[in-house]
Amino acid sequence: MTASRFLLAASGFAFFATAAAAEPTAYPLTLDNCGETITFDKAPATSATVGQAATEVLYSLGLGDKVTGTSVWFNDVLPEFAEVNAKVPRLADNDPSFESVVAKKPGLVAVQFVWHVGPEGIVATRTQFHEVGIPTYVLPADCVAKDNSVGVDGTRSALFSTASIHQGVRELAQIFDVQDKGEAFVAELAKREANAIEQAKALNLKDVSAAFWFSSAEMDIDPYVVGRKGAPAYMMDKLGIRNVVGSDEEWPVVGWETIAKANPTMIVIAKMDRRRFPADDYLKKIEFLKTDPVASQMDAVKNNRIVVMDAHAMDATIRTVAGIEVLSAALKDFGLAK
Repeated sequence: MTASRFLLAASGFAFFATAAAAEPTAYPLTLDNCGETITFDKAPATSATVGQAATEVLYSLGLGDKVTGTSVWFNDVLPEFAEVNAKVPRLADNDPSFESVVAKKPGLVAVQFVWHVGPEGIVATRTQFHEVGIPTYVLPADCVAKDNSVGVDGTRSALFSTASIHQGVRELAQIFDVQDKGEAFVAELAKREANAIEQAKALNLKDVSAAFWFSSAEMDIDPYVVGRKGAPAYMMDKLGIRNVVGSDEEWPVVGWETIAKANPTMIVIAKMDRRRFPADDYLKKIEFLKTDPVASQMDAVKNNRIVVMDAHAMDATIRTVAGIEVLSAALKDFGLAK
């Protein structure tokens, strides 16, 4: 959950001019980051990451050699980064300990989720890291227009936008003084997104709806589905798909009876390597949908309109763009054009 090389090349002069125009970082650099002010006197020599999203942004900026430890993984690393990732120690597949991160003596801890490193972080608070002289940077996608103190995964006050992803890429590029790479990567993400949206709009969809199922604590209880303002909601909004879930929570729990009553046109399920919950296995999700007396009656299941998407694409990450591409392609493959 492939870049349009043709469109990227077609942007030609403007694309490379933007990358070439990026100025070197003027230190000291001060940024407002998720409610805190952080300052860097120079580019960090190393970084440890708490969250796959932060790791893949650093890899995308060509900073893999500076990453000394990673943690919190949902899917395999993107194929183009397999070689560099193999050289980076995995501190934990899920939540690392504060001690394991500090032991790497990083010049920066880059964080995906506030609930890992934040006011009540389960790994540590930002203050705990700062007290031992380690600065932290939290990806804006998890705090822009979002209250992380409400609900298990936070509640958004406005619809997520990939603009917050671009902000995170640009700010990390600033911190490490690689703005040219940051601008080039943002341009690539924007072109891919625009291409997928254009493809979906050409289908002239009429009342297509969807529900996104991330996981469930147990197979026979209510699932975690996407609310109306998270990253998958953004995908649906941009592609002309109606979300059948109305909650503002990031990942609310909603009963199958309620979802079945809404009868979505398609069901999008998360595929992940994590095995924290039984429903983390996408094959078990499919089996449930096809055998449960309630879920199996939905049109999406009866007509096999089930989309498998990387779990990491369902979170607010650079992979959200890949999720838009997967969903746009599914709309065409399911013959939903009017």
